[in-house]
Amino acid sequence: MEGKDMEDKIRILVVEDDSTLAEMLRFNLEFEGYQADTVHSAEEALTLDLSVYSLILLDVMMRQMSGFALARHLKESPATASIPIIFCTARTDEDDMVTGLNLGGDDYIFKPYTMRNVLTRVRAVLRRTAQANQPNPSLLQNGEIALDTTSKRCTVSGRDARLVRKEFELLHMLMSHPGRIFSRQEILDTVWEDNDNVFDRTVDVNITRIRQKIAPYGTRIVTRLGYGYGFE
Repeated sequence: MEGKDMEDKIRILVVEDDSTLAEMLRFNLEFEGYQADTVHSAEEALTLDLSVYSLILLDVMMRQMSGFALARHLKESPATASIPIIFCTARTDEDDMVTGLNLGGDDYIFKPYTMRNVLTRVRAVLRRTAQANQPNPSLLQNGEIALDTTSKRCTVSGRDARLVRKEFELLHMLMSHPGRIFSRQEILDTVWEDNDNVFDRTVDVNITRIRQKIAPYGTRIVTRLGYGYGFE
């Protein structure tokens, strides 16, 4: 059970050459429920599998490799580029802060700091990261075709496909169930449910228009003779 609890905890790495301060950070982070590891140099950090961490607290002024250099290394590697970084440093020069943020740092804390301040910043960065990683429930995407149900916009490889309402609703119906074949009557009952004066041919005409507007991916809408239409 203890091993499972450790797996569920957010992992934070503290890179701090002051061993006393590093231990204080570790203790307070673990008291807050995080799993915290400490190293005392950038070189030591690079011996770890850094991809397992959800956040890195990074000192700037260290003996050999600086925190800025380590941050640059992290942001250049696909495995670690998305890990948020909070710089913790005694260097209060505004240019240094700008440098850190331009390197991809998510926050910059000046020493001396209180543990309350650090923990507040940690929670804020982790919260922003979690929100940024949440899927957009209004976005339906399959390959290069994307439907935004909030803006009612269809884009193909980033360009606006300019679908009218019924075209958008029809494509959304097909894309929401890839691989399923809908009969013309099912499509009419769903997309044109309030209009009795429509015919099977209406579906065919709209399918043709959609295929043209989402070119060159129109063939993703498939026809099954005798059955109907689907999206693959």
